[in-house]
Amino acid sequence: MEIQGKVKLIGETQTFGTNGFRKRELVITTEEQYPQHIMVEFVQDKTDLLNNYQVGQIVKVSINLRGREWVNPQGETKYFNSIQGWRIENLQQDAPSGDIPPVPPAEAFEPATDLNEEDHDDLPF
Repeated sequence: MEIQGKVKLIGETQTFGTNGFRKRELVITTEEQYPQHIMVEFVQDKTDLLNNYQVGQIVKVSINLRGREWVNPQGETKYFNSIQGWRIENLQQDAPSGDIPPVPPAEAFEPATDLNEEDHDDLPF
């Protein structure tokens, strides 16, 4: 599965326990009629994938949905879900190079005034 949107937050890497489990959280704001703020966890070596990204970038994140069951001390069964990221891609175009001038917007052009309606179908085929 994939999710696309703008990076809202990149958390610091957190380390837990004696085994050195690492986790880093990323919040993506989707770009749709009703934007959603989706928290995605990157774990272990995948936490380093976020080092080259910044708040405000448009990205696509490949995710897996994870679920687990837990029985609390009172014997009640609880269920938890998480969204784990395993790949992230930048979707923003790089700034245009200086060699190619940008195309002006359509509003910058004036409409043609010398159009002859009789010549509208002069194509050779």
